[in-house]
Amino acid sequence: MRVAFVGKGGSGKTTLSSLFVRYATRRGPVVAIDADINQHLGLVLGVDPGEHPPPLGGMLTEIKDYLRGDNPLIRDAVSMVKTTPPGRGSRLVRLGDPFFPSCSVEGVSLMVTGPFEEDDLGVACYHSKLGAVELYLNHLVDGPGEYVVVDMTAGADSFASGLFTRFDLTFLVAEPTRQGVSVYRQYRDHAAGFDVAIAVLGNKVHSPEDVDFLREHVGDDLLTWFGHSPAIRGMEQGRPFALDDLEPAAHHALATMLDRLDGQPKDWPKFGRQAAEFHIRNAHAWANRATGQDLVAQIDPGFVYGPAVAASSTVTS
Repeated sequence: MRVAFVGKGGSGKTTLSSLFVRYATRRGPVVAIDADINQHLGLVLGVDPGEHPPPLGGMLTEIKDYLRGDNPLIRDAVSMVKTTPPGRGSRLVRLGDPFFPSCSVEGVSLMVTGPFEEDDLGVACYHSKLGAVELYLNHLVDGPGEYVVVDMTAGADSFASGLFTRFDLTFLVAEPTRQGVSVYRQYRDHAAGFDVAIAVLGNKVHSPEDVDFLREHVGDDLLTWFGHSPAIRGMEQGRPFALDDLEPAAHHALATMLDRLDGQPKDWPKFGRQAAEFHIRNAHAWANRATGQDLVAQIDPGFVYGPAVAASSTVTS
């Protein structure tokens, strides 16, 4: 299952995603991807910045060459863009594929998109790095009891591509404030019509009135919430931390989140339809012009998404 953490900057999405990836390891293998421009997920998990794996954003050409495999519809890496979907001959991946650099921490495999480099300043946007994550998710065949958790950029930034449709569920972290719920409304409205499952996590909740405020503004989308936690504050300040340090209410919230994710239906046909839809959108909007090709022709109408594809395509792990 794939889940994204989104929300207003400063809402605590990185903190909650770090707690969730630790908790999810109790049920199965977890890949965590730091796809936020601030690159703090590893820090909260306890990884020294000098020990981060090589960033995915810096190896985009290599990723394209690897994933296109022997797909005859994709001429070369230059003609493969962030939305290019897999087809027969593409190299599909499973969790733990050694090609994608990661480091192990707290039982989690951490991958990172990487920060802005000096050469990026003033000439590139962060979406060029997020393209590596979109390609990875497009070619990933994840099975039951496997988890991919992505700490996304703040606000509604992921709507700059089809990345927001690459998840089984999206956790939106909202503080009980007008600013917090406004990001929820923006995300909900942008996602309307794309059948994107959203569950709201209240954070920095201090009273029953805060819960009432969230319920008033997000309704049934409110799944659970986190209040003040000395253990979480200590973790954020760099003190030693273990899940057993959490208060019972936080444990209950994490269990509720994981149960909700495990209960989300896996819809491979929808995933495939949306992959094709957003590739067509990007091809017509800019990619055909940028590559000098009709990239719509990269869509393989005979390709079937899901575990059955392993029988007919190259799948590595």
